[in-house]
Amino acid sequence: MPLRLPDRLPAIELLKNENIFVMNNSRATTQDIRPLRIVILNLMPLKITTETDLVRLLSNTPLQLEIYFMKIKSHTSKNTPIEHMMMFYKDFEVLAKEKFDGMIITGAPIEHLEFEDVSYWEEISEIFRWADTHVTSTMYICWAAQAGLYFHYGVPKHKLPTKKFGIFEQRPLKPTLPIFRGFDDTFFMPHSRHTEVRREDIEKHKELDIIAESEESGVSIVMAKDGRQIFVTGHMEYAPYTLDHEYRRDKDKRDDVKMPQNYYVDDNPDNPPHVTWRAHGNLLFNNWINYYIYQETPFNIDDIK
Repeated sequence: MPLRLPDRLPAIELLKNENIFVMNNSRATTQDIRPLRIVILNLMPLKITTETDLVRLLSNTPLQLEIYFMKIKSHTSKNTPIEHMMMFYKDFEVLAKEKFDGMIITGAPIEHLEFEDVSYWEEISEIFRWADTHVTSTMYICWAAQAGLYFHYGVPKHKLPTKKFGIFEQRPLKPTLPIFRGFDDTFFMPHSRHTEVRREDIEKHKELDIIAESEESGVSIVMAKDGRQIFVTGHMEYAPYTLDHEYRRDKDKRDDVKMPQNYYVDDNPDNPPHVTWRAHGNLLFNNWINYYIYQETPFNIDDIK
């Protein structure tokens, strides 16, 4: 089954070129199926790129998904045309009246700030609180994972001596969990961050469960409330060249930028990326949608609480 996306969303044509089946609202309204409602709070600067990355993964489920995009009212995006934001995004205060089967909250390039110093911290705190009673399962990614763990459980973030940048091997600690169905004994996850959450801080909270981690990059996936909250510290949604674009962008600005680890073929930036995370990225999102949303969400969406 396809995704149901807003008419004229740029990701539609981009993904059609990859032979991925998507459906616009006009066609979807002719089908008598109760789609799963997924809302994406996109905090990344390049909105269209992030939309496409996430939609690419969500498109592989056999279920019909209805995708909504949420934005922060107290922050104006400088890297995405205002026309795009007005056409496809709604403020939280508009969507807050509704309920959703699933929610994705993306990372944001604001790690250097303390959480309370983020200009939209008050609004995003309200969204975190709202998601607990209006969404069946929420996936927090990268900065959002750190912010969510801090807001809900008081888990602090710690500054790293050097940026954690590259592809790192991960190990499922509870491989029998539904989120890991079809996973190998190890899998790879892209990371691009200057801060981290630590095992010793998370272990202080019995309601939190570290379910995957890495010797190189630390804690990678934390689960709470039987999967109603999933915190992913890396970027399983990244496209093959995302880290490459980031590396070359920063290298043009500064002289101290290190090459992403375990990323280029033969560790040579003149070579293409060696993609090792795509299959498990698809599995992670498919398992999340199937086992933590579809199998758990009520048929009457208003019954979510």
